[in-house]
Amino acid sequence: MNYQWYPGHMTRAKRQMQEDIRLIDLVIELVDARIPQSSRNPDIDELGKNKYRLILMNKADLADEKRTGEWSRFFREQGCFTVSLDARSRAGMKKITDQIMEACREKLERDKKRGIKNRPVRAMVVGIPNVGKSTFINSYAGKACAKTGNRPGVTKGKQWIRLNKEVELLDTPGILWPKFEDQAVGMRLAQIGSIRDEILNADELSLELIGFLQREYPGILAERYGLSEDAKDSDLLSEIAVRRGCIGRGGEPDYSKAAALVIDDFRSGKLGRITLEVPARKDGAD
Repeated sequence: MNYQWYPGHMTRAKRQMQEDIRLIDLVIELVDARIPQSSRNPDIDELGKNKYRLILMNKADLADEKRTGEWSRFFREQGCFTVSLDARSRAGMKKITDQIMEACREKLERDKKRGIKNRPVRAMVVGIPNVGKSTFINSYAGKACAKTGNRPGVTKGKQWIRLNKEVELLDTPGILWPKFEDQAVGMRLAQIGSIRDEILNADELSLELIGFLQREYPGILAERYGLSEDAKDSDLLSEIAVRRGCIGRGGEPDYSKAAALVIDDFRSGKLGRITLEVPARKDGAD
């Protein structure tokens, strides 16, 4: 299956971001903690190459805690500040402010020497669709100042948000990159919901997910659905369909309904805390 989705408004958004980058001090990039690398737009690195960087690993409550720690170390080694969080909760927001101030310490000291006082750090909030940018901004600001939704691409235009005397945020629409060179990246994005479900093959997506879970998280499917994991992926999906009452005409298993169930259980955390990728080691291996 070829995973691609790049609506026209994303092209316009990228062009606008290129114009706005000169106005900001810090790029705050939200990624999904379940796929920290695949949920990064490689264009962002080029866009913010001369700016301070803070990576927020959102939805950390759904991700494997051990893997999240590994990704934090990985990003810090690349010179980025990082915080893992659940954007739906206001807990830990002070830590983000502390990290913003630490990331921009040189800039703040420079302003102080020049006699510039009370000029807030200007931060651009970026990220691909459905990583929780608007939810984060609303939690951080303590009010509903950015639109939120559970579908990709809710934010269509930019908006400045003054949080306090220390920080101003520039919200931007979520943008994907025009073409996935690695289709595994597209698959992971589809599994977490960053590509519209209407254009996806849910059966194929769930079979890929089941195969991954069998290899990396053995026992998790058996615990959730009460079945043996020794069977092939397609047989497991059939058994899940039977056990969860996903039955079609003639009493046959409804594979599509069972596939949607497995994907939804993963996205909602009902299968447990799962991370779909690990940092590449320094020797280049995965």
